[in-house]
Amino acid sequence: MAISIRSRQPWAFVAFALMAVATLTSTAVAETVATVNGVAIDSSIVNIYLESRIQKPADQATPEERETVLQALTDIYLLTTQSDAEEISNRPKIKAQIELQSRTIIVQAVAEDFFAKNPATDEEILTEYELQMKTTSPLQFKARHILVETQAAATDLIAQLDNGADFAELAQTHSTGPTGPAGGDLDWFSPERMVKPFSDAVAALTDGAHTSEPVQTQFGWHVILREDSRENQPPTLDSVRDVLKQRVEQVKFQSYLERLRAIYVEGD
Repeated sequence: MAISIRSRQPWAFVAFALMAVATLTSTAVAETVATVNGVAIDSSIVNIYLESRIQKPADQATPEERETVLQALTDIYLLTTQSDAEEISNRPKIKAQIELQSRTIIVQAVAEDFFAKNPATDEEILTEYELQMKTTSPLQFKARHILVETQAAATDLIAQLDNGADFAELAQTHSTGPTGPAGGDLDWFSPERMVKPFSDAVAALTDGAHTSEPVQTQFGWHVILREDSRENQPPTLDSVRDVLKQRVEQVKFQSYLERLRAIYVEGD
């Protein structure tokens, strides 16, 4: 069963450091660590940038890592406090980039706050699991297919199969899909993994039979052989709990966003 459900430019590390604001968990009171051209660099800034660089809590940083980050921040502050920096920061494009970066950080913080205050309950997770179970096929299939570009080519292949041709050999010779070299082998799969016209065609076959008509999908025209079938073994609730929890919370957040959109439209 499949259950559906976050290039660098010069000085891009500045933006990366700002993005890390949302992940900082320290609640310690900030204190000035250094002053550059009259502008203070406080410990919260150092910790944010440090965590973004070393990918671990700031209190686990070595003295060497902390010193390296402090030097990098000093360079950032030197460049952003030079005489031309204010004029540059007021250029329309730069102002727009700063505004967008600021909004992005706030959005991440708002989303994290929403998820913290609106966690998925056990009941909601169970309901989502039961819903997924209802839409899961009772069977899995083992199949092969031949993918070609035209209906005529697929019809010709079906005629060859009707006359006794080997399916795997035809797939190796004619299929344009990635499974062609393997004789069109798709191995075992649940119908939900495939596009609907394909899965419907497989479900309509009996084991050992191939399609009597070409099957069209957005990928092209298919000739399908259903080799075998077996009972589908759905995952246990515990094995997919984290995925379901994330899905439920994403749906809640989407509903919250849609309510905000509705209020905005009504007030416009």
